[in-house]
Amino acid sequence: MRGRLGRECVYVPSCRFGLFVALRHWCPPRGRVLMSPVTDDVIFFVVLAAGLRPVQAPLKPLDASIDVDAVPDEVWGSLSAVLTTNLYGNPDDAPRLREKCDALAIPLLEDGAHAVGSRVGGRPVGGWGDASVFSLSKHVGAKAGGFLSCADPELREALEKSCADLLLPGRLSAELAFTVRPYAEAAVRGLRLRRAAWAAMRLLGLTEREGIRVPLRADELARAVEAAPDLTAHDSWVRVDMHDYRIRSGRLRLHRIERRLDRLDETLAACRAGTETLLSTRWARPEGLVTADAPATVNGPVTTDGPAAGSLVAAREKPQPLFRVPLFVADRDAVIVALARRGIVVGYLYDPPLDDYAGPAFTDPSPDPVGARWFARHALPVDPLRAREVVEVLQECDARPAEAPGGLERTRG
Repeated sequence: MRGRLGRECVYVPSCRFGLFVALRHWCPPRGRVLMSPVTDDVIFFVVLAAGLRPVQAPLKPLDASIDVDAVPDEVWGSLSAVLTTNLYGNPDDAPRLREKCDALAIPLLEDGAHAVGSRVGGRPVGGWGDASVFSLSKHVGAKAGGFLSCADPELREALEKSCADLLLPGRLSAELAFTVRPYAEAAVRGLRLRRAAWAAMRLLGLTEREGIRVPLRADELARAVEAAPDLTAHDSWVRVDMHDYRIRSGRLRLHRIERRLDRLDETLAACRAGTETLLSTRWARPEGLVTADAPATVNGPVTTDGPAAGSLVAAREKPQPLFRVPLFVADRDAVIVALARRGIVVGYLYDPPLDDYAGPAFTDPSPDPVGARWFARHALPVDPLRAREVVEVLQECDARPAEAPGGLERTRG
């Protein structure tokens, strides 16, 4: 990772743990952090656990990147930091955010969990911020591990110490469970028992999400926020879907992660090919959206040295190796059911946006929530490694592209 980013990197047991360390190091107590309302609720809880106030940013509706120009001056002036999301691998406009943060003398932090292979402005995602965090559960598929990188190499030792102070001792039971898990999952897939396994987990109370977002439990969360900064007080929210997020990694775990990481370039190449296939379909852009300049693809392909992921780019440009490709479908729920019948599970949905989910008690709402709401409701995040199967299902159920959001319809000439 040091070679990929050109920066010092510290191994961490999870991206969320690395983000907590970064927020505590770079942000003042009770500071305000601009972030995307369309991201995992776990990230939101990590910001709260660090003793900070989330401030929801306006988003561009076609790629859910932060709309830099739509953030009011008074909001910029109140911030202590900016946290990017790079949703599904589509980069935020890091060059412009870097300029803004430099002008305000505040840190830029990059969440690269979905974007380990993405580039923006001639640099890899993670190469613009004061710090960046990456997950090895996404493209690498290791289901554990991550990296915290920093622009200043002098800080490596201090960050390693901060991590060491917060880590919990490793457990043999956790290591064995991690080692056995892939074989158990392969058996479930091979015997086509996914639905039965999921039903059993729900019956035993082992699932933590009934819907897309985890239950907020507002009264309990308010008490935890009063105790912040405190990772332990927020543990029941931060650990969702990954209870080992702050446990020191043992040799078995590290060995498996290393083997998976060795195949990263091969995986990124496959993701890029699948992304290109999906972006060539009619579901890659909303219905009624026609560009004035050229046949275009929305949501993903960005040149390796272009500005940001952005909305409308020519189809000839090289796509990012996206972790998920957001397609736009009119009846998303019906399509999700159709995909499930083919054994394709749609995850990484972030609906509703965080300000609608958490409310003003826990976050400053976006000054313009329309873009985030439209994206959260209409985007169908598709695994590019299963691109051809997904296209077949969409064709079979005659899925219709979602209508373009108001104000974005453009006609040729």
